[in-house]
Amino acid sequence: MKSPDRQTISTLESLPNVGKAIAANLRLINICHPRDLIGKDPVKLHQQLCQITGKKIDPCVLDTFMSIVYFMEGGEARPWWSFTDERKSEAKKRAGI
Repeated sequence: MKSPDRQTISTLESLPNVGKAIAANLRLINICHPRDLIGKDPVKLHQQLCQITGKKIDPCVLDTFMSIVYFMEGGEARPWWSFTDERKSEAKKRAGI
């Protein structure tokens, strides 16, 4: 797993869990630099991507967004799938379950 220096990272593709496809998705929602992720809500980013593309985007992309926001806000580099349980738990809370 990539674990770049978040202070000097300059490309989206240098982020952990981000390749060309995720970077392209981020650019669609006006995230062009890793620092643009700081303070963002991954759920809202995912919703914006769904809206812009007119498609229901796989929730694994939300897990990836969670992982990179977490990383850029000071967390350790973790695989995107380590955020799946957290995403599901948060979705239940939002649904009142």
